[in-house]
Amino acid sequence: MIVRITPNAVADPWFTGRMRHLEELRSRIARLAAGSPSPSWLEGMTVFSSERVTEPLGFVTEPVLALVVQGAKRSALGDHIFDYHTGQYLVVTVDLPLTSQITHATPTEPFLAFGLPLRPELIAQLLIEAGPTAVPPHDGPGIAISDADDKLLDAVVRLLRLLDEPRDVAVLGPDVRREIHWRLLNGPQAAMVRQIGLADSRLALVARAIGWIKTYYDQVIRIDDLADDVGVSVSSLNRHFRAVTAMSPLQYQKQLRLQKARIRLIAAPHDVAAIGYAVGYDSPSQFSREYRRMFGAPPGRDAARLQTVATVQD
Repeated sequence: MIVRITPNAVADPWFTGRMRHLEELRSRIARLAAGSPSPSWLEGMTVFSSERVTEPLGFVTEPVLALVVQGAKRSALGDHIFDYHTGQYLVVTVDLPLTSQITHATPTEPFLAFGLPLRPELIAQLLIEAGPTAVPPHDGPGIAISDADDKLLDAVVRLLRLLDEPRDVAVLGPDVRREIHWRLLNGPQAAMVRQIGLADSRLALVARAIGWIKTYYDQVIRIDDLADDVGVSVSSLNRHFRAVTAMSPLQYQKQLRLQKARIRLIAAPHDVAAIGYAVGYDSPSQFSREYRRMFGAPPGRDAARLQTVATVQD
C-alpha cells in the first residue's frame, strides 16, 4: 500500500502519531507471528501474518476488533463487501457468517493484523460507569470498518509491549483491554459497539436467535419456534435479524451449514454425501446445488482445489 506524505501531513501530530504507532505494530506483530505462541498472551488476543493473498474462506466470526497493520483484506456478508487496509479496523458485534480473504500481501510486505474479542460484560460495565450518553441509534448490520485513530493504536501498541515482560500481562493486560473497548465506545462505531453490552438491544435479541440457530443448524428450524424462544413475534424477529445480519434466519442457517460443510470437505473431499447429511441436507443434489451456488464449484471439486492451494501455500 502506498501512503502519500505531504508537508502538511508531516506537520500533523495526529498523522505522525498514527504512522509511528503503525510502524511499531508492524515490527512487533511480524516478530510475534514468526515465533511460537506464548502462553502469557492476553486471552483471545491474536496476531497474524501472511506473505500471500488467500482464497475466500467462510467462517462464523464472533464479536471482534480486527486491525490491519499492513496489507489489505476483504470480508463479505452476503452481498455486502467490506474492504479494509493498513490503519483500518473491522468491528463485528454479533456472530456473523463471513467469507474473508487477504487481498494484498507479498513476501516483502506481508499482511499483518491484530485481533481482540469484544466482551459484552466489559462493554456493559463501561456503559454503567460512563453514565447516560446521547448516541444516535445504529440501524445497519453488526459489522463496520473505520480508520483507527492515534488513541486506539496507542492502546494496542501498549498491549503488545506488555508481552516483553510476561509477568505484566496478567496484571496490566486487563486494563489495556478495557481501554481498547472504551476507545471503541467513543469511536465512529460507538452506536453499534454499545449495543453489545445492552441486554435489551436489538443486537442482543439477534445474538440470542443466532445462538439458537448455531445449536440446531443441522435440523429443520421453524421460525415460530425460534421467535418463541427469543420472545418476539415472527415479524419482529425477521425485521431485526435482517437488519443486523443482512439476511433472514433461514439464509443464515444455510450459510452456516455450507461453511461447516466446506471445512469438513477440506479434510475429507471424497465424503461429499455423508458430509451433506451431517450438516442437515437430506438431498445430495440439493446440497451440491446450493454448495455450488455459494462457492462457485461442486463440493468435491472445490475441496480438491482448496487442498491444492493449501499445499502450494505451505
